Amino acid sequence: MNSDQGSQFTSSDWIQTLTDADVKISMPLGDASHHLPVIDGRERWVDNRMIERLWRSIKYECIYLNAFETGSEARIGIAKWITYYNAERPHSSHGILTPNEAYDTTITIEKIAA
Repeated sequence: MNSDQGSQFTSSDWIQTLTDADVKISMPLGDASHHLPVIDGRERWVDNRMIERLWRSIKYECIYLNAFETGSEARIGIAKWITYYNAERPHSSHGILTPNEAYDTTITIEKIAA
């Protein structure tokens, strides 16, 4: 499970629940004496950098620019923005392709290689 550093995800009870259920926890370091992950916060951003960047984009490019009056309006507006983000908005991390184009290129290359 990959989560942010919110206290609800870093509590001993939650970590033990995940451990008991054999859920892999995404943490940078481990503590062998307690068999629980150590949460030091220094490297944690590495695990979540892509999703944190997505949330930043959603907030600054969609939520903060729109005055959604209801939860339904927000849900529709964010869904439209996510479609735009994946289908129309170029990303420098993909060589200025959209995520959909980058995915399609990867699938095509894998099919050719097979």
